Amino acid sequence: MTARDDTRSVALGPGAEFDLVRDLVARWGVRAQGIGDDAALLAPPRGDRLVASVDTAIERRHFRGEWLTAGEIGYRSVTAALSDLAAMGATPLGVLVALALPSRWRDRVGELADGIAEAVDAAATRIVGGNTSGADDLSITTTVLGTAYTVLRRSGLHVGDALYVTGTLGAPGAALAAWQRGDEPAPAHRTRFARPSARLREARWLAVREASAAIDISDGLAGDLQHLAAASGVDIEVDLSLVPRAGGVSPIDAASSPEEYELVVGTAGTFDTEAFADAFGMPLTRIGHAARAGNAVMLHIDGARVANPAGYDHLSR
Repeated sequence: MTARDDTRSVALGPGAEFDLVRDLVARWGVRAQGIGDDAALLAPPRGDRLVASVDTAIERRHFRGEWLTAGEIGYRSVTAALSDLAAMGATPLGVLVALALPSRWRDRVGELADGIAEAVDAAATRIVGGNTSGADDLSITTTVLGTAYTVLRRSGLHVGDALYVTGTLGAPGAALAAWQRGDEPAPAHRTRFARPSARLREARWLAVREASAAIDISDGLAGDLQHLAAASGVDIEVDLSLVPRAGGVSPIDAASSPEEYELVVGTAGTFDTEAFADAFGMPLTRIGHAARAGNAVMLHIDGARVANPAGYDHLSR
């Protein structure tokens, strides 16, 4: 008996919805695997844990069509979901993409698909399923599946652990602020908003070097530190003057900048920041520590306490 190839897509029946799926699968090529059944079949490595997350990007809430190209919208929607796997130290197994398409977006669906493909390529993963539907506003819901032997969680931070952040902060928030003022963002700020990276390889490097906890920065550094403090039951102290920032961004604005998709990572020891920079071409910076039992976040600039800026709230806007 010949074993079935679970990566092979199966034929689809007639209908406009399935015509669209056929077009997408053809455009994605080998990136789309096992499409056509009612569910995806995946084989996690023996001994690893399955890690799953889902993220939705909605037109006029998370992005505006006049700010980004269709390809950028597709790319960043999938990358945002993959960033959740990075925060857990996971390796992607595959993604499932649900597209809710208004009629005015039908002629740009190919560009959306190309952006999704770029995000999948960047993560070295594949598209294993999804859904399509009509809608009044464009939305892209991405389910990501991954595996990890050593899992990073928000609840793993202990009193005395040091806190590090990857990359530089502030550019996405600066781009958003410019658009909201009716201005064009600085090119470097716009690029960081439109083309974020899921820090998957970086997270695995940190996980095997005794990281104790992690969270990705989607709601802003200050807001996500609150989640980390609450989950771990510790008070966190951070010096914002230590946080690497994009050009022209203040420490407070860097702390509130959303949709960064950098990582905050804790460790009971220290990380070799030079080795990290050599490996990934970006900084890894110690910015604070878990001070004591509790659930508060205390921010300082050059030793002076500052008020915590509000993090992004998906239900408040």
